[in-house]
Amino acid sequence: MAITRGENLADVRAFKPILLIRYVSEVAGMIGMVMALATVPLSSVGAITQASPLLAVVGAVVFLQEKVGWRRWASIAVGFAGVLMIVQPGATQFDSSVFWAILALVALAARDLTTRMVPVDMPSASLATFTMLAALPMTVVWTYWHGETLFPREINWWVVLPMIVLGSSGYMLLIASLRTGEVSIVMPYRYTRILFLLLLGIMVFGEKPNTLMLLGAALIILSGVYVMWRERLVTKS
Repeated sequence: MAITRGENLADVRAFKPILLIRYVSEVAGMIGMVMALATVPLSSVGAITQASPLLAVVGAVVFLQEKVGWRRWASIAVGFAGVLMIVQPGATQFDSSVFWAILALVALAARDLTTRMVPVDMPSASLATFTMLAALPMTVVWTYWHGETLFPREINWWVVLPMIVLGSSGYMLLIASLRTGEVSIVMPYRYTRILFLLLLGIMVFGEKPNTLMLLGAALIILSGVYVMWRERLVTKS
């Protein structure tokens, strides 16, 4: 897409420090998400990773000197309380695999934050291209480090090809929305992922989320939407 639109894929700004940080965050988030989806219930992965906008707000305060009032801080605290309710670190059957989802949460929050710091005149298709090219060598190393192969014999291309098309298309749209739309409007739509993964987990994989997990997911959604709503009010005022 970048080539057909005549974008400059030889842009030296692809090596700017903020973009290098974004590449590393993307790969860490990718690894955390894939490992979490393979080992943790879908509903839990969806709920935990959707706290990334809240963490991105904290990052914006720390690194971009954005000002956040007590209402949004309180809402962020409620959202992270929801994450703890899902993770349930003190439970007798605590599954350490959930840390993969937490890695994805932190890395994706860093990815979203750095996306807002990318030069505004750099096209989204080029940014997506640079990110995927940077991710390729790191993911290849990760694969061989674990004794795997890039194209195992049992690979099901009827599953993999739609993953590639849908994943890359969704990624491009995500970048475009973060860079061209108001964050307070775009972010709430991302919380629908929790609902989709919750339904898929129940209907396809027979998952049975407990009450604490459902309550934690509800807190994450409510706190995230409220934070973005407050941010929009403050921006307008």
